[in-house]
Amino acid sequence: MQRMTALFSAALLAAGLMTVQAHAQQDPAQDPAGQPQAQAPAQDFSDDQLQQFADASQEIAVISQEYTERLHAAEDEQTQQEVRMEANDRMVEVVEQNGLDVDTFNAIGHAIQQDPELMQRVQQMAEQS
Repeated sequence: MQRMTALFSAALLAAGLMTVQAHAQQDPAQDPAGQPQAQAPAQDFSDDQLQQFADASQEIAVISQEYTERLHAAEDEQTQQEVRMEANDRMVEVVEQNGLDVDTFNAIGHAIQQDPELMQRVQQMAEQS
């Protein structure tokens, strides 16, 4: 469940290409392994990983928008949970199809939130895709 929440938060951030800061405050509390990720800007991600992140983020943005609309239309908690689970499954597939694992995707997302230069690099990669 924590993995789903972290990925869903990362996907929502990716939808805005990391412009939404509110989720950044939530992620460490939701992910007990988040402490090492707080040091994510110190990690060196390869250009390939950043490109994979940019590509996955663009696809996740579309999924996120689609499922956000479905989530708002859901009439009860059970339906909302089903929508969240389906959205999460699709987002995990997209991340993996783009050659990343979920932890790396989330680590890059955290790093981008804290490193404006890295964010700019990923945005440029996304625009060139």
